[in-house]
Amino acid sequence: MLEERLEQDMKSSLKSGDQARLSTLRMLRSQILLEKKKSTTKQTLTDDEVVAVIGSYAKKLRESAAEYERLGRPDEAGKIRDELRTVQEYLPRPLTDAEARELVSQVLTELEVTSTKDFGRAMKEVQARAKGRADGKLLSEIVREALS
Repeated sequence: MLEERLEQDMKSSLKSGDQARLSTLRMLRSQILLEKKKSTTKQTLTDDEVVAVIGSYAKKLRESAAEYERLGRPDEAGKIRDELRTVQEYLPRPLTDAEARELVSQVLTELEVTSTKDFGRAMKEVQARAKGRADGKLLSEIVREALS
């Protein structure tokens, strides 16, 4: 399970003295615990739910790094990008552009979607199948392109 792997990696980072990695893993763990607290009935999260939490955190890190770059603070952006590299170890391999296009094509064919009025239905299915392996913005662009 992904959560158990995170725990084991935290222990090994603590033993090896890798403070930067340990700090990042602790932050990931706290994000997962916050998600657990939101739901009073769930004691554990599925791997898909953990991936969603980690993906959300990775997105925040990317946005923060871009903001620091925009503000002319490359040192801070570099630190955040280092943290992002650690976080991405726990995410599934992202879809390539070709794989994303193939996924969209499959979904549109299966759902028999041919017009933009079914965009929402198509996007919902595409995102469900992508399971966080592709940026929603990219998927949205591909679906719009395919429908026009």
